[in-house]
Amino acid sequence: MAGRISRQFIDDLLNRVDIVDLVDSRVPLKKAGKNHQACCPFHNEKSPSFTVSQDKQFYHCFGCGEHGNAISFLMEFDRLDFVDAVEELASYCGVEVIREENTASPEEQRRQQKVYQQKQDDYELMAQISRFFQQQLKVASDKEKAISYLKGRGLSGEVVKRFGIGYISDAWDGMMSTFSRNGQANQQLIDLGMAIAGDKNRPYDRFRGRIMFPISDKRGRVIGFGGRVLGDEKPKYLNSPETRVYHKGQELYGLYEAKQANKQLTRLIVVEGYMDVVALAQHGVNYAVASLGTATTFEQLQTLFRTVPEVICCYDGDRAGREAAWRAMENALPLIRDGFSLKFVFLPDGEDPDSLVQSQGQLTFESMLDNAMPLSKFLFEQLMQRVDMTSLEGRAALVESFQPYLSKLPASILKDAILNEIANNFGTGSEQFLSKFTKSLQGEVVKTRVKVSTKVTPVRLALALLLEHPHIANSLGDINVLQPLTVPGIALLMQVLAVCQQNPSIKSPQLLEYFRGTEQGAQLAKLMCWQHHVEAEAATDVFLDSIEKLLNNFVEQRAEVLLQKARAGQMTAEEKLELQAILNA
Repeated sequence: MAGRISRQFIDDLLNRVDIVDLVDSRVPLKKAGKNHQACCPFHNEKSPSFTVSQDKQFYHCFGCGEHGNAISFLMEFDRLDFVDAVEELASYCGVEVIREENTASPEEQRRQQKVYQQKQDDYELMAQISRFFQQQLKVASDKEKAISYLKGRGLSGEVVKRFGIGYISDAWDGMMSTFSRNGQANQQLIDLGMAIAGDKNRPYDRFRGRIMFPISDKRGRVIGFGGRVLGDEKPKYLNSPETRVYHKGQELYGLYEAKQANKQLTRLIVVEGYMDVVALAQHGVNYAVASLGTATTFEQLQTLFRTVPEVICCYDGDRAGREAAWRAMENALPLIRDGFSLKFVFLPDGEDPDSLVQSQGQLTFESMLDNAMPLSKFLFEQLMQRVDMTSLEGRAALVESFQPYLSKLPASILKDAILNEIANNFGTGSEQFLSKFTKSLQGEVVKTRVKVSTKVTPVRLALALLLEHPHIANSLGDINVLQPLTVPGIALLMQVLAVCQQNPSIKSPQLLEYFRGTEQGAQLAKLMCWQHHVEAEAATDVFLDSIEKLLNNFVEQRAEVLLQKARAGQMTAEEKLELQAILNA
């Protein structure tokens, strides 16, 4: 590890990227005056309060208060740490990350090096194992039965290669014989879920006699595997356990491949297995993912809705499939806002996405997706089955049963429509019902807008203008003229002025990045959100006027102090000269 990422590199990186293009690639934006807008991706809202400024290269949500530059956006949206966000942004811009000499203490350097190297080693080892499995599909002594199996499932060599599918023979050490070098290497293989600790310290392969499906993270790095037997042995599928690089509740099989295959995804299908994802891609439906578990988690659904506005869960039509759909719906409710939808497709008995697309083709399958059941219809259907709809008591119980689910659903047109549907169709009387039901839902968390109200002071105005137009710092000259001032915020103003003067070409996002993670940075971010209504062409003059007000206020206050001393007969000779100079100025 060569040390921290170079600040100059971060500055150059932020200078390369247009935050509007970056955000728009993940959250479609609409022009709104000189800025761009969308519904906030970080909280649920009915009308758009998420604003992206091309001039400031800054985003801010007036609803939840989230704000920052391009790096901050990737950290929040893609749930990355700082280093990964910089690396992701560098990849987006097509450049290599540059690091500087590490100035941390030797002990801290060793700790950093160990953590960093472990992470890199883990990803590299998993990539090597994935390539090994793919190679085994070509060279293993029993490769023909694996190839026959894949061909029998209707998969072409092209789609097998696209998903990195491989094979491992049914031997205790098929993988270990290649990657077991010493005790440390063995422990790493165990830690990554690729081997199981055996008797007498002799680990053996976790995966044996299986078709291997590599699981990639958002950046395309292999983090785990799913393995399927060729026959009817149990378990049919064996998955990687939780490891330091693989957290199945947060990942989705096939998401990286879907993004690679589609420049602009508009919908994603959630299916149950790896083979379903691959088979659908084989038949042109290259936007399916699998949830890697029995239920689709909130974190997975959050990732899905951060990627596309429409998510379709495709499950078996039996009881297990309906229960899986119900759990997915419950997890998704807090994420549903206007413009986003969750739908369901329930397959005929004995069918799965793989068999259905093979027997009926892409067009028929996609027609089923086009006619998927909306969340609202599924909710009504399931709740109505739980009560006796022929009795008043049953109908009343139905109305009450909606409450916990509507409490999770954010304010939206959909929520209003469901309320009206209940009121109009279950004998409750619309106005009475809506009034009563609204009261019963008062316990839900209602997000209120965070209003950014900033008192106008010369220091705040000067700082806000500097943040937006860092070059105006050069119009001041010597910043030491501010040294005697003691008003709140003057130290931060001088600090920002110094950074700007030392870096004449610095831009707004780079200036904010300089103060990341500090108390000053939090103060500056708030000022960045402030709408001061000073046009760009007037920024220098208003800035200098603010500085002049600060100096004049100081002089006036100093003169008053000296005059009071003069009246009391307590002035020194130096103070008499200072007062004379002030009065003659």
